[in-house]
Formats: sequence, structure tokens, C-alpha cells
Amino acid sequence: MAQTLLQKVWDLHTVRTLPTGQTQLFIGLHLVHEVTSPQAFDTLRARGWKVARVDRTFATVDHIVPTRDRTRPFLDVLAEDMIASLERNCRDFGVQLAGLNDDRQGIVHVIGPELGLTQPGMTIACGDSHTSTHGAFGSVAFGIGTSQVRDVLASQCLALDPLKVRRIRVTGALPQGVYAKDVILAIIQRLGVNGGTGFAYEYAGDCVERMSMDERMTICNMSIEGGARVGYVNPDQTTFDYLKGRPFAPSGDAFDRAVTWWQSMASDAGAAYDDEVEFAAADMAPVVTWGVNPGQSIGIDDRIPDPRRGGTDPKAVSDALDYMGLRGGDPIAGMKVDVAFIGSCTNGRLSDLREAAKIVKGRRVAPHVKALVVPGSARVRAAAEREGLAEIFQAAGFEWRGAGCSMCLGMNPDKLEGNQVCAASSNRNFKGRQGSPTGRTLLMSPAMVAAAAVTGEVTDVRTMLEPELITS
Repeated sequence: MAQTLLQKVWDLHTVRTLPTGQTQLFIGLHLVHEVTSPQAFDTLRARGWKVARVDRTFATVDHIVPTRDRTRPFLDVLAEDMIASLERNCRDFGVQLAGLNDDRQGIVHVIGPELGLTQPGMTIACGDSHTSTHGAFGSVAFGIGTSQVRDVLASQCLALDPLKVRRIRVTGALPQGVYAKDVILAIIQRLGVNGGTGFAYEYAGDCVERMSMDERMTICNMSIEGGARVGYVNPDQTTFDYLKGRPFAPSGDAFDRAVTWWQSMASDAGAAYDDEVEFAAADMAPVVTWGVNPGQSIGIDDRIPDPRRGGTDPKAVSDALDYMGLRGGDPIAGMKVDVAFIGSCTNGRLSDLREAAKIVKGRRVAPHVKALVVPGSARVRAAAEREGLAEIFQAAGFEWRGAGCSMCLGMNPDKLEGNQVCAASSNRNFKGRQGSPTGRTLLMSPAMVAAAAVTGEVTDVRTMLEPELITS
């Protein structure tokens, strides 16, 4: 019988069906960071347990890491304690750690793929919501909580509810100035922040098939923001080309054998889906969030919803507008920004920095804007410096930082102040997400953030791009 990738990977990793109806699933790769692991390791230590599979466990530091001054001990005592705890735990339990001075350090969902740890057909778990990123490689990847981190460390297994599968097809070619970030924001806008509850999202269609691995990671990363437990893309030649030569990927004949098996993991033609939705890429425009969740967004040409005209949940719209200081019926274009942040596990990869640099080159950051570029990993940072991207950003007035989660969340020194408005390439615009209880976040693509940084307001990046040459 024809099967989806989810069914194939799930069945291959099933240990048993539990009396609760959940599946005990073996986890092929466990990624660990400093925030959700201390209590989990403490439990193991207290009970005299070992890490079940150190060969399938890899740790890094990202969430609380300062991106400007990394002098130890950190000024933030809690951050220092978390880092020191992870270092001690990895040493005591024999877990590999890409520490602060390791050239492999970076955001966990950036380094997993770039090191070749992430591979098709895997089950992957991490104590972070955006673990769905790794599904871009044809894996089934879950974000988990601290108690589940403990379970995976101790048993290499998780108890999980079975999932339905929704195939989301994106067809056609994206217009100039529209990026993968706009695609996933448009999907969440239409299907809702809870629309994926109980589902895995399979992203398909010729538009997705043409995307780079970085673009696929951006889409899968924000699956959780649409309520989906998992997001994935079927592995193909683009996937295999990306993985070849990566440090932890198979090599030589083993790589060729792996490719044959990886290809067999893709969803079969004729596989049945629980739901299907289609989007036309040609209809898409740059998207900006106006509210307090990733589903509250509009195209740059559209106007902010007016709760007085009815629509879905007018009270939620009204509350979001009050918080954001916006009026229904107004355009989002032209809204003043105070901070511009390019980075995060959604959009902190080299290709993201390249697209932003195209907008920044030869321009200056607006005088009232604080602008930061935070590479997603030490390797991304080094590559961007070799290409001259760092020089472009710095010449324009951006701050060039070390690798980490940075201003995506308020767990490190990079935070909003007061009711500042931040144009961000990250993934969440919840109240207080960026460290200030009254700070306001506008999610958009890295190129759109760059445009906002140099103009000082939300700006349609398409007006700042050189027309593409169309060849037959």
C-alpha cells in the first residue's frame, strides 16, 4: 500500500503501541541545548542512570549566549549557571558538545543540518519548539519539553500520539521579492495558528521542489506556529547534494547506499492524505505580521483588519491592535520601526544574509534604528565574513554579532526596551517575546527587515530590488 513519508518513518521507529494508544518511538537523533536540559540531566544523575545513546546525542549552546561580549563568567548569573551546567553534564555523561569556543557552535537547528547530523528518514527530538526545521530533510522532527528530554536521554524513546497528514502544495514560481518566509507566513495566515493541531504538514508542489535546503528549512521551521507537530519535505537530489561531504554524513560508498535508502523514504505516488491544500506562488506578496501571533499578518499591499467590520474573532483583533498601537483599516507599510533584527533559526543562514546584504549594500541604516545581524552559527559567521557580507552590513551601520538565538527571544542580553517596534526575521511575535513586556514585533523576511532598517519603516522590498532579467 502506498504510504506517506510520515507513515514510513513512524513505522520504522515504532518500538510498541502503548496501552494509552500512543506510540513508543525510537529517536534517531537527540539535539540538546543549555535551557531545557539541566533538570533532565539532574534526574539521570540522581537516579544513577546513563545517557542511553551518547552516539545519537549532540549538544550546543545558543539560547542564553551573549552575542556581543562572551567573556566568562557571564554577567548574567543564571546564564552562566546554565552554560556551566551543560558543560559539566556533557563531560560527565560523555555527550558531544559544540561549546562556546567551538567552530561548530550555533543555533541547534542551524548546526544540525550544516554538520550533517540531520538526515532523511530519521526521527529527531530537541527541547525546542522549532525542531520541525529538520523536517526539511525528510525527517520526522519533534520539539519536546524538559520531562521528555529526560525520557530521551534515559531511553532514547518518546511516547507520542499518532498524527494525521495534511499535504500543502505550493505551485508555480515566486515573484521577485517574495521569499520562503512569506510562503510560510501566508500558509499560517490562511490555515490559522491552530489549523495544524494533530497534523504533520507535508510541503510539496513544484515551488517547494525548486527551493534550496535553506528555504525548505525556513518553511518547516514555522510549522509549529501553524499548530502542526511536524513539517517535512520529501528528500530529493537537492537534499542529497546538500548533505554530501558534511562532517557527520556518510561518505564514499556508504553515502551512495544511504541515498538509495533515503529515496525510498519519500511519500509514494498515490499515498492517501487526511487533507490537502493548495497555494499559488504567483499570488503571494511580501508578508508582515501586524498582531501578536504569526497568523495575524497581511501582504505588504493590504490593510490591517478592522474589527468593526466583523470578521473572525473581532475581540482578538481589537486586543492585538491595542497592544501594537495600530488602527484597523490602516496600511502596515510606513509603520516606524526602532530595531531591525536579522537572525534566528528561521532566517539566520548564509543565504538569508546574502539576500539582506543585497538590500543593504550602498545604503545606511536610518539614524533612529538599532540594527543587528546575528549569524545562526559560527560557520555561517565565518563564511559571511569570507564573502564580505559582514563588511557590507557594518558599513551600513549594522552591528555584526556572534552566533546565537539573540533577539528572537528574551533570554540573553539582546532585548527590546519599552514599547520599541522591531522588524524581525524570527518566528514569534507574542507579547513580551523579545524581552520587553510592551515590546512589539513585526515578523517578515530578512530582505524586508533590511529594507525596514535602511528606511526606518516597514517598506515593500520589491521597490528596492533591481529588476530580474528574464531569459527564455
